[in-house]
Amino acid sequence: MLSADTIVKLHDDSTAAWHVASESAPDSACNDPWLARVARQHRANFDLWHIEDEARTPDATDARLAGVKRRIDLTNQLRNDLAEDLDRALLDWLAPQRLPAENAELHSESPGLIIDRLSILALKIYHTREEAERTDCSPSHAERNRSRLAILIEQRTDLAHCLDLLWRATLDGTRRFKLYRQLKMYNDPTLNPAIYRSAQS
Repeated sequence: MLSADTIVKLHDDSTAAWHVASESAPDSACNDPWLARVARQHRANFDLWHIEDEARTPDATDARLAGVKRRIDLTNQLRNDLAEDLDRALLDWLAPQRLPAENAELHSESPGLIIDRLSILALKIYHTREEAERTDCSPSHAERNRSRLAILIEQRTDLAHCLDLLWRATLDGTRRFKLYRQLKMYNDPTLNPAIYRSAQS
């Protein structure tokens, strides 16, 4: 069910496609419900990346920044919800096999959170490669970004390997993971004092 290589390829293919046109995930992912979930979670990170770029535009007005901030909050909430959904889907798939094993060592990070990190690395790799290949910049700019790109690729390779190891260990009953809820408070009008105190005044 879970293959880090497949996830990394999906992240890269989706990132490239979405930069050409604002479209849904590649068709190859949509035929597989698990990969469709991975693509949706990656899309939230993709959207979040570019919304955050809007906030960094030097000529952004205060009014525009306020709107961007609200979109960032909503998209980040979606990103976290979809990462939890990945773990929930994996745990549902494992349950009939009586996995994860109750007495196995607990892993501190769930597959969904690792996939979220791989998603962000895919975006960093794409944009760093863009900078390394720019023709309107100095050779030192290109070299700096080639060095950064090599680091990012190594980090992603390591993380993908760790994901595969965790999944194999879960299947053989030597490791387990849990669904860790993010329980964000900032979008909940009953939990965020900045919202409910404003409503009371």
